[in-house]
Amino acid sequence: MRHEDFSRLFDEHAEALFAYVAYRCGDRTLAEDVVSATFERAYNARRRFDRRRGAERAWLYTIARNLMFDELRRRDAEQRAVVRMGEPDSPSGFEAVEATHDVGTALQALSEDERDAISLRYGAGLTVPEIAEMMKLPLTTVEGRVYRALEKMRDRLEGDEGA
Repeated sequence: MRHEDFSRLFDEHAEALFAYVAYRCGDRTLAEDVVSATFERAYNARRRFDRRRGAERAWLYTIARNLMFDELRRRDAEQRAVVRMGEPDSPSGFEAVEATHDVGTALQALSEDERDAISLRYGAGLTVPEIAEMMKLPLTTVEGRVYRALEKMRDRLEGDEGA
């Protein structure tokens, strides 16, 4: 991939990639860091990118997803360490937002796979076939995850309105 192609890649995908990460983790600062690291890693690996193995978009989202999960795991480990040391457990910015936001609460009720599918579909605006390609899953699996997640969220949100 040439330098000009990489510039085009950034222009075409940076905004949607940011939306996906921010939607998925609920932390704008983390999303900025992940998107920055994603393009840095992609730039350093641009010569190894092979269009025959997959689309550029799927390549970028795979990098971002891996970086985001690495960071979330690291933060979770830090939080557990703080709890073990006996310090007060303070909620993260994401948890504070979730507590006051019905949609965030409904998202948290989903499994990791369902939450990821919804975040890619509606946070990043990827199509179901693009998600399937990126995650290397059958199309029907991704369709099912999105469908089940939307059903669970609707049930949860309707239940909250009735209370």
